[in-house]
Amino acid sequence: MTRCRTPLHLFNTFSRTLEEFRPIAPPKVRLYACGPTVYGRAHLGNFRTFLFVDLLRRLLTLFGFEPELVMNYTDVDDKTIAAARAASLALRELTSRQIDLFEEDMKTLHILLPDRRPKATDHIGLMIAMIEKLLQNGHAYLGEDRSVYFRISSFPDYGRLAHLDRQGLQPGARIAQDEYAKESIGDFVLWKGWKPEDGEVGWDSPWGRGRPGWHIECSAMSMHYLGEEFDIHCGGSDLIFPHHENEIAQSRCATGKEFVHLWLHCSHMLVDGEKMSKSLGNVYSVADVLAKGYTGRHLRFLLLTAAHYRQTLNFTWDGLAAAKAAVTRIDDWLARWRLLPAERFAGATPEGEAFLAAFCTSLADDLNLPDALGHFFEFLRATNRALDRNAPMPDLPALWPTIDAVLGLGEPADAPPSQVQELAERRAAARRRRDWKESDSLRKAIEKEGWTVRDTAKGQEVRRR
Repeated sequence: MTRCRTPLHLFNTFSRTLEEFRPIAPPKVRLYACGPTVYGRAHLGNFRTFLFVDLLRRLLTLFGFEPELVMNYTDVDDKTIAAARAASLALRELTSRQIDLFEEDMKTLHILLPDRRPKATDHIGLMIAMIEKLLQNGHAYLGEDRSVYFRISSFPDYGRLAHLDRQGLQPGARIAQDEYAKESIGDFVLWKGWKPEDGEVGWDSPWGRGRPGWHIECSAMSMHYLGEEFDIHCGGSDLIFPHHENEIAQSRCATGKEFVHLWLHCSHMLVDGEKMSKSLGNVYSVADVLAKGYTGRHLRFLLLTAAHYRQTLNFTWDGLAAAKAAVTRIDDWLARWRLLPAERFAGATPEGEAFLAAFCTSLADDLNLPDALGHFFEFLRATNRALDRNAPMPDLPALWPTIDAVLGLGEPADAPPSQVQELAERRAAARRRRDWKESDSLRKAIEKEGWTVRDTAKGQEVRRR
């Protein structure tokens, strides 16, 4: 894989500006992403965000950095407790099932698993210790309901990430639920005192039995694994407020340090121009897409390339069909040049170098994959024309790993195994020598392996029987 040497620029949600990325301790990059709340199966909107995180991680590597990605599982909160109660399951049983389904979907979409995947319920002690610090330094207080709240009036910078109007803050207002609207700004909960509807879910603390609030979970786990200051925190734009705003407040007040240097957020997804909702019947899972005959590669391509990560993406079934056609086009191009002998590739060429420079420049501009993809398809067309006229080719075997390091398509499910590819390459060489006897013999050998070979104007096509 060839590295991109162009300086990488990323849009910082906190500053609202495009900044050249400079990690704290290069080439290491410490990266945290908010993972799923595992109360039900993740939908396509969720996976748009997780694919953005995967793209970011892959591009950091392509640009010469060494990212360490931590992504948590929220396995205790209001939603998980309610879902476990509705299913008559223990909390751990419900969340373990959902984590297995999530990781199965990640694999289907060729999303690289994070380096660490901590569960909130395995880190309760860290959260209690952090809350104790906030109580000691006056940033938190114990409410009459035996819950602990963060005092937002003690943090003058509260609201800067989300650009909130602090004039609307209501001193003394308390919010016990995990999620709420901007109009409901107030002191948020760090520790929830036990209530009967929590059932068996609860842990002992200095303030009595209870459980952590959602926001403290990510702060405690991210700093535990990445340090009190780290490079990048990312997630969906829906997390900017209240989740990430609250993370900043409690983390900086607990440590006195910056917490995160760069905030990145992926925009939301619509379905047929409308917001996803169960009432509209447009909340689709990866399994729903597979049931319609598409693959994870088709869905990955659509969710990554249909719009820049900071733009709203509109999912349609027509768009998915177009993504399938684009992936098929790439697969046909791959199959075509992989049968060529090594001497057909001219090594580094001006055409290949110009493509790679344009590809990297687009990616360096805030991960502009749609623009980079335009350069790729121009290159694909040019190399197909060169194949048609038997002209020398750029070094495609060297360039493709760089391209796929970004796209993450991997091999198609019906790609012939290496032994069949080798037989096909030998047969193509035999046909160029006009050794028809050897060509026929190799055809039979390919068929013995369960594949067929067809000669076309563009060369051999090898397909599963």
